[in-house]
Amino acid sequence: NSIEVPSETDTIVESIVMVAIDGNFAGYVTIADELKEDAHQAIMQIREAGILKIIMLSGDKDSITQNVSKELNIDWAKGGLLPEDKLNEVEELKKQPETKVAFIGDGINDAPVLAASGVGIAMGGLGSDVAIETADVIIQTDQPSKIAKAIKIGRSTRSIVWQNIGLAFGVKVIVLILGAGGLATMWEAVFADVGVALLAILNAVRLQRMIWS
Repeated sequence: NSIEVPSETDTIVESIVMVAIDGNFAGYVTIADELKEDAHQAIMQIREAGILKIIMLSGDKDSITQNVSKELNIDWAKGGLLPEDKLNEVEELKKQPETKVAFIGDGINDAPVLAASGVGIAMGGLGSDVAIETADVIIQTDQPSKIAKAIKIGRSTRSIVWQNIGLAFGVKVIVLILGAGGLATMWEAVFADVGVALLAILNAVRLQRMIWS
């Protein structure tokens, strides 16, 4: 026999477990994941880091996904996706001109998308081994707020790499020109090789002293 349930359950977006006793409706329990404590902070910091568009792709029900998206002020969201659906969405995003796609995930099902993205970021605390092995960047904790910090570290690292390349190339060109004119001795050549390498190392060590809020 069918059991009558209150109409209010039709408007609940979370997963529902109905409870009946002796064939009569007794109540229901809603099941939903809680947002991370620093989720709002993470979205704000990611935007401050210069990320223009934040998209949420989820395997949860679309109604739940849309609610979370609104709460976190995410630009666009889509739920009810299978792993291959997420992969297709990322591939479509990559086709847009001058678009770089970074994907953040932690599950086994996220591994193909992490591999296909321009930058794959795995949340390492609860992430699967497959996702961690596939990702380009691993966040060792499950704090979303660390993502913006990783972006800043990556940009600073890239900046220092280019500084070191410019330093090494510039010094070697100068010493080469001086050597061609007979103005450079062996010691200048040694400095252009060993000295520049030491300066590049010291410049790279600055990363350890930088503070990212």
